[in-house]
Amino acid sequence: MLNRIEEQMKKLAALTSVMVMAAAEAMAQDQAQRTTRRIVVSIPDRKLAVMENDRIIRTFEVAVGAPKTPSPAGTFKVVNRIENPTWYYKGKIVGPGTNNPVGTRWIGLSEHGYGIHGTNAPSSIGKNASHGCIRLRNADVEQLFKLVAVGDEVEIFGEQSIEVATIGAATVRERGLNSGVN
Repeated sequence: MLNRIEEQMKKLAALTSVMVMAAAEAMAQDQAQRTTRRIVVSIPDRKLAVMENDRIIRTFEVAVGAPKTPSPAGTFKVVNRIENPTWYYKGKIVGPGTNNPVGTRWIGLSEHGYGIHGTNAPSSIGKNASHGCIRLRNADVEQLFKLVAVGDEVEIFGEQSIEVATIGAATVRERGLNSGVN
């Protein structure tokens, strides 16, 4: 009886091992097939660009940190993505809905407490108005949410650079194309 149980356990262990290896291979293939995207944010220009293979595929106007609560500059990773988030701040809790300060989507960054999110104050977009997070209009953050994944890189620039200047030029081109102006 004991030998039979040991034999069944060995078979189960072998099957489990094969399944784990197959799952790992499938995940590796999915990652290899997924296009690498990164988000680049220009604090001075209050612009966000989604880059794919070093090409800008979409830009958005954003609100950035206010002078007393600046957005952090540096390189971060997307660590989570939450639809219709709940907002928690200093003992306050606001559930999903029109009064939620983080809007309809939250894209959490590896810098604890910071993220890219929507807003219930769309008039703040284009200004230095947040507590350090990057804010977008809800419709824009919903589009961005579809473009990024956990693990994507986020670069936030506090000063002008060649890469940041490229974002501004792409925004002008995008607006020209969208308005029918060449």
